[in-house]
Amino acid sequence: MTGSRPHSSPLDSLRPAAFGADPSGERMARIRRSPHFADGRFVNPVAADRTPSGSMLKFLPTYFRKDERVRRAPAGPVPVHPTTIADLADPAASGLRITWMGHSSVLAEIDGRRLLFDPVWGERCSPFDFAGPKRLHPVPVPLAEVGPVDAVIISHDHYDHLDLPTVKALARAGTRFVVPLGVGAHLEHWGVRADRVTELDWHESTQVVEGLTLTATPARHFCGRGLRNTQHTLWASWVVTGPEHRIFHSGDTGYFPGFAEIGAQYGPFDVTMVQIGAYSEFWPDIHMTPEEGMRAHLDLQGGAPRGIMLPIHWGTFNLAPHPWEEPAEGTLAAAHRAGAAVATPRPGQPFEPAAGLRADPWWRAVAVRPAGGWADIGDDAASGAEDDAEVILQA
Repeated sequence: MTGSRPHSSPLDSLRPAAFGADPSGERMARIRRSPHFADGRFVNPVAADRTPSGSMLKFLPTYFRKDERVRRAPAGPVPVHPTTIADLADPAASGLRITWMGHSSVLAEIDGRRLLFDPVWGERCSPFDFAGPKRLHPVPVPLAEVGPVDAVIISHDHYDHLDLPTVKALARAGTRFVVPLGVGAHLEHWGVRADRVTELDWHESTQVVEGLTLTATPARHFCGRGLRNTQHTLWASWVVTGPEHRIFHSGDTGYFPGFAEIGAQYGPFDVTMVQIGAYSEFWPDIHMTPEEGMRAHLDLQGGAPRGIMLPIHWGTFNLAPHPWEEPAEGTLAAAHRAGAAVATPRPGQPFEPAAGLRADPWWRAVAVRPAGGWADIGDDAASGAEDDAEVILQA
């Protein structure tokens, strides 16, 4: 995008590369024209407080309390699925295959095309390689072995969704990126060619991938990588529609009524990939709990428990005070109450929704066991490790 690079200044040399670049020029002019940009910043569809609510004096002891800190990480090695190049090379028999790579990184093979959502292959989600949240499990598949992808889709510019070393590796392969407004400034700053970047506002679509329509949809979150956090880059959820299938990726978001509107306009979906981790009572507006995530899934499906929900944004990084396994446990409980189908693959485990996925609460083998033991959720999906029951997954 011509004129999109910011003017240089003596301070630019002191700015870490991972901070990216601020939008300017033609790119900033387009941002200002967005109906979702007001008073010098992007705004949420429903007001959201992005700073910890309540007393920080109450939050800090909770976060650093030793017994709770221990539970925020697995007690043993996370069982990553041994996916091979051959596994990913064979076409999906049903036309839709999903591989959760950990956190919010998902490889979606849909109607003959391959998309990579929020790929983070770096060791830390941080601007520094010596500090910040570190991986709790290795990447399931080396990035070079994932194979060529038709597009990378980014939800927003936070470090656990937009990873500098991963972007640089993909840029060398000439990968196409589809991102929310403003995020292209970071990508171009890191060496992605401008003609390989498509930026969208909410409810804008592109067909840069033949046969697929990619649509940016609203989310309730915020943005920012540097010290100023100007809120000049947009955050989004994503809808992908193909000839035979349609999928949804939530990115990061708090719960809001817009999920029902997205479902009514673009759904229902074969798979919803929904954020259910890194939540806290101290920031309730910008991340969903498992119960809220299930509610969002149902909203997206027109209020009915159809399709499959894949819980994302958990298991890979320690980003909140809750126990490491709690998002998965909570999602199973919420799915049981709703009568909904949920898939909980191990990181790197491909599955085809049409074929189903054997129940396996694999995290229980490596999590710190709760004082009262594991909850009896009363659902096959929750007890699959003990009785080898199957989750019934129906679109």
